[in-house]
Parts: sequence; structure tokens; C-alpha cells
Amino acid sequence: MKHLLSAILISCICLSCTMQNQTSLLNYVDTRVGTSSSTMLTAGKFGKGSEEYGQTLPAVLEPNGMNFWTPQTRDTELKCITPYYYSDSLFQGFRNSHWIVGGCTQDYGSMTLFPTTNIKEYMPNHRATSFKHENEIATPAYYSVYLDQTRIKAEMTGRSRSAIFRFTYPADDTAYLIVNPNSDEGQGFIELDTIRKEIRGYNPIHRIYQGRGQAAGYSGHFVIKYTNEIESFGTYCNYTQYPGNTQISNSKGIGLYVAFKRRKKNEPIIVKAASSFVSIEGARQNLEAEIPHQNFDQTRKELTAIWEKQLGKINIKTQDKTNARKLYGAIYRASFLPRTVNDVDGKYPAFSTGTPIYQTAKGTNYYDDFSMWDTYRALHPLYVLLTPTKSGEMMQSLVDKYKQGGWLPIFPCWNSYTAAMIGDHCTAAIGDAYIKGVTNFDIETAYEGMRKNAFETPEKYEDYANGMGRRALQSYKKFGYIPLEDPVKEAFHKREQTARTLEYAFDDFVLAQVAKKLNKTADYDSLIARSYNYRNVIDPKTSYANGRYESGEFYEETKPNFFAFYITEGAPCHYTWYVPHDPYGLMKSMGGKDMYIARLDTLFEEKYYWHGNEPCHQVAYLYNYVGQPWKTQKYTRHIMDTEYGDMPGGLAGNDDAGQMSAWYIFSSLGFYPVCPGSPYYIIGCPVFDEASLNLEDGKTFTIKAAGASKENCYIQSATLNGKPYTKNYISHQDITNGGVLEFVMGSTPNENWGNKPEDCPPHLLPEL
Repeated sequence: MKHLLSAILISCICLSCTMQNQTSLLNYVDTRVGTSSSTMLTAGKFGKGSEEYGQTLPAVLEPNGMNFWTPQTRDTELKCITPYYYSDSLFQGFRNSHWIVGGCTQDYGSMTLFPTTNIKEYMPNHRATSFKHENEIATPAYYSVYLDQTRIKAEMTGRSRSAIFRFTYPADDTAYLIVNPNSDEGQGFIELDTIRKEIRGYNPIHRIYQGRGQAAGYSGHFVIKYTNEIESFGTYCNYTQYPGNTQISNSKGIGLYVAFKRRKKNEPIIVKAASSFVSIEGARQNLEAEIPHQNFDQTRKELTAIWEKQLGKINIKTQDKTNARKLYGAIYRASFLPRTVNDVDGKYPAFSTGTPIYQTAKGTNYYDDFSMWDTYRALHPLYVLLTPTKSGEMMQSLVDKYKQGGWLPIFPCWNSYTAAMIGDHCTAAIGDAYIKGVTNFDIETAYEGMRKNAFETPEKYEDYANGMGRRALQSYKKFGYIPLEDPVKEAFHKREQTARTLEYAFDDFVLAQVAKKLNKTADYDSLIARSYNYRNVIDPKTSYANGRYESGEFYEETKPNFFAFYITEGAPCHYTWYVPHDPYGLMKSMGGKDMYIARLDTLFEEKYYWHGNEPCHQVAYLYNYVGQPWKTQKYTRHIMDTEYGDMPGGLAGNDDAGQMSAWYIFSSLGFYPVCPGSPYYIIGCPVFDEASLNLEDGKTFTIKAAGASKENCYIQSATLNGKPYTKNYISHQDITNGGVLEFVMGSTPNENWGNKPEDCPPHLLPEL
């Protein structure tokens, strides 16, 4: 019996070490999660159509690389249509995509290549061939698929700006390759150079949101290299083929094909591709620098090593492989954006104009596609914590946009200004990085740009209409809120006055913290006073956020759980809680602590909580501020279990550039950055027996929660570096110092842990 017990013990120990000893963390990532309609608990409750999808890609990429190389099942760059859907059964090719992953936006500057055995049909929707998901391998470093009708095995791996493909055609069929620039505007160009064995072209980029349809001033240039001899070639336009033609341009539905000469039986054809936002020559240089050889397996090995390092920033011990897959899948999805824009030589197109061409500092990258209304909440704080050097480069990229365009952007995408969504959250992201000790960017110039956004409006109307400056700033400054009489017409999201007020109050708080650290006392005083403006839109009659007129009267709203025109993508019951910098003040505005708790309880008990959209992301953590952390533990665990899965429908809504996934990463570790711009994380419910953060400076911070499970979700006690720990929050410095935070977990709430006022998160605003 003694020996039997020993054997069982050894077996359990080995199981708990599974994740640490796993030879490849890539085995825990299925890149197709989020590519199907959501099957999670609240699917379809608050949003339909694209809102029911994660809008992610099964891409091959480097973390924050330039290109997302993805299989394609939909042929368009139109807004809200992602290149790949799990429900589709027809393969159209491999796309060099710049899709803003996880959102309802657009692709841009892309091209697609397609291996086939005939060219009777060459338009993407007609040439598409069937495939089965069981014949896919989808990881961040390698993708392969078997195409049923043409009997082709197609494989893909790559690097940041380049990719290499291995196509194994049936020996008895002609090996064709079709390439098309994906210009919905009919402005693309493509040509064949038989001497250089090169297909090259470009796809001009156009803006959406502000300046919709206008040229962005630059293009997605591409180069495709082959080594096999070709026996025929041609171009096409829509449904007309031009055999022997080597170039075609400026029409919709254009493309080019080549037929490779016969090969030995089962001899694969190797094709390489690269892109550039600067020039075709830049694409050539990118390809030569990243994949100078023809060795597919070597590139796959290189990219695999990059991803093992990326995933290995967090090592876990767990017996729950589902949660392991959810974590590492989330790390993958949190590694797309912002993307690298510069070529290997550092060149990139100027922000907002495309010209001139700028040059990055040696060894650094310039980034774009900041889906900032989403990502400042958790994705950028995750970069600050795990990759502070890269975070600093991202912040410097925002500074560079300010210097080149004259205004710090609000929501910079397509290397252009937009006034998409609301708030001024480049300020929030920069401020959070600086407050937490990221220093490798120009903070003085950053502050200049942030301050300009907070206090000034463009003199030229065309600049304002083009997306420069805060929306409705003059109303906000005059009234201390944005009244319902201001329609905010020069924005993509019009009206939404109350939500804008709440978000500007938070942004003012963050900027005040930066001003304080930089000894800009007058600015601090002004901004900290404005950070209380949230109080102006909390209706004392209802205790909910409400619309307000210039007269001071509130809108007669009787249904706080229904969407409202003065709220962004949600209802008052969602947005009322958007006061991350002052939950204690919010309690007073709502009528006191008891009302605050009652409203929180109602949100969860009546199932009004909506995890599929960002304004709710901090809400479950707010119980810590009233000394009821066991409720935070209960609800965060519930959200992780019911709104995240490891299957194609495993996201509750749009992943929104990685924010949804970043929420899971933080929450599964057991803490969350409720208020970016402050140095604190709020403790929730750790999921893993053990999780270690391998920090950039070589230190390790480990969270232990032996026996953590769906049932054992309540913290009984805790120690930090061996000493009793009763605070229901932890500081950034505690984590970056390295050490061990250990929890004892149980199946029933311990209402005596973390419940005292001194255990609750600090007050961040001075008392008025």
C-alpha cells in the first residue's frame, strides 16, 4: 500500500510539471480559435453579425511583425470581413495580410497567391478548392493544408516581412501559381520578370473612418521569388485571360499566373514572398535579409524558436490542458498588434501623408495599427510588464507620429489619423508606460503632444475633421461634460457624449500623473480637477451614468440595461463603472458604498455583464474596492470559464487587437491592471497551480495557487516572498522586483481575507 501511494504521488507530481517540461509550447496553440461564431455563454446577447466572431486569423507571423500570412477563404479587403472563417470550406489562397486582427476594420495593402493545377477558373471565388479542417495544421510558426480537388499539399512558414511556401503538386498535373493584388478600388499593379524569376506589384492603401476612401499616400509592395523554370504565363482581368502578357494594372479583379515546368515525382516547388510599405526594392531587401535561402525547414525552425521564446515568457504548471491552451492561445493573439511598419533597413512611410520616407533609429522598429480604445486597457500594460523595451519603441512610434503629423493621434491605423471610437487613449498608453518605468522614448515630446490634445483644438477645421485632436473638447472644457446638444458630428462614432466624458476624465487623470512626475505643477492641478468630471454624468436619481443637457438636466432614461445613444457600444449599466481612477469617488456619486455594491450585484446576478466589449473589462475587479474580493474571485473565474474556450468559437466577441486575450492572460495569472497610469494591479482568481513570469531583465515573478480549480476559486490566504499578504492588490514594483506570490485556495469564500480598508487598493485622487 505504501508503494502504491508513493506511485500515485509521483504520478501527480509529474502531471503538475507537464507544462514546464513540454518540448514545444506551440503544441498548445491552435491559431483558429476565434475564427468561428462564438459558442460562449453570452454569444449573441449584446451583439450580432461580426460582433459574434473573434475576427482573428490562423496566421504565421513574428510577434508584432509586419505581415500576417494567413490562409484565405474570403476575397475582399472590405471593412469587417476577415480573410478566414472556420465555417468556410473553400480555400482561395495564402494572403499577405495586414488585417487589424480581432476587430471590425479592414485589410489593406495585401496580395494573395494560390497554388493550383488548372487555370480554367482564376478569380478567387471561382478557383477556390475544398479542404477539411482535419487536414490543416495551424500554429503561429507553420501552417499546412491538403487541397482536396487539386491534391496539393500547401505549406507556409515565414518571418516578419517575408514568407516561404512549399507546394507539393501531383506529378501528373501542371503546377500553376496564381497571384493577385487585392485592390477593391481597382488600383493595383502586377508584373512578371522572367529574367529575375520574380513576380512583383503593389496594392495602394486607402483610409476608412476619417478620410474614408482617400489614398493613404503609400502602398503594400510585394515581391515573389521562384527558382523553377516556367513554361507559360499570363495575366487576367475579371473573366478575361491574356496568355503571354507580363503585366496588368488599374482594374478590379486583376492577377497573374505562371505554369512551372514538370518536376520529378513528389518534388515540391519552393516559392518565397515579401512585402514592404516603402517600395518593391524594399520588399526585395526584406526577403534577402530574412530568408536568403531556399530551405523551408530552416525558416520554420527559426520562427519556431521565436515563438517558443515568446510563449515561454510565461511558464505554467497545471493539470488542466484546456486552460493551458487558452493561455498560450491568448499569448499568440496578444502578439499581433501594433505591427512593425519599417523595412529591415529602418525605412517607413511618413505618418498621415506617406511621404517623405523616414528612418528608424538603429536596432529599433516603428509600429502602427494601435487599436487604442481597446488595447490601452490590458494589451499595452502586458507589453509594459513583459517586454518593456518593445513597449518603449511602441510609445516612441506614437511620439514620431506626433512629430510628423502635428497632433498625437487618437486611434492611429493605416499609418493615418482616425477619429474612430472615443477617448484619447494614446495618452493613457504612454502615461502608463512612463509611470511604470519605461524610459526608452522621448517623454518630453510625448508630453508636449499629450498636453496639446488635452488643451487645444486644431485651428483649421479640415485638420479637425481629418481626425486631429480630441472630439468635442470645447464642450468638455466649457461644461465639464459633453452635453447632449453637441452631436460630435466630426467623428466616426457620433454623439456618445456621456461615454466620451467618462473616458476624457480618465485620460486627464493619467496625464496628470505624468505632469506630476515631470514637475509640471500647474498642468497637474488643472488636469486632476478635470479628472473629477465623471461626476457630472452620474445621475443621482438612478445612480447610473446618464446623458445631460447644457441646462444641467439629465436625460429621462428609465432602462439602464438597454443600449443608449449617449453611450458607446453598450448600456448605462456597463459604462457607469468606467471610472477606473476613482472607484471610491464613484461610490459617493452613486449614493454610497451600499448602492455601489447593489448595482454591481445586479449587473452580475441579472446577467447584464457583457464581456465581449471592453468597457466591462475592469468591472468584475471592482469588488476589491469595497472589501469583497471573494466576489471578484467568483466572477473573474466564471468569466474565464464561460467566455473563453480552446475551440474555433472560443471567444465571446471580437478579440479587438488582442485586448480580449490580454484580459485572459492577466486574469488567469490572478491580477489585472484596472487603472492604467497607476502602478497597481487588482488581485482576482489565479487559474494555474504555478505560473512564472520571465521578465526582460532576467528576474522571475512566480504566482503559486496549488489546487486552483473551477471549484477552488476562492483565496483563503496569501504570502508574498514568504510573508503574510492581506492586500487585495499588488504593485508593479512588487512584480518587477521578482519573487513569489503564493495563494492558498479553497472552495468557499474567505470573507476575512483582503476585506479591511487598509487591504483595499489605494485612493488615487486627492479628496476634494
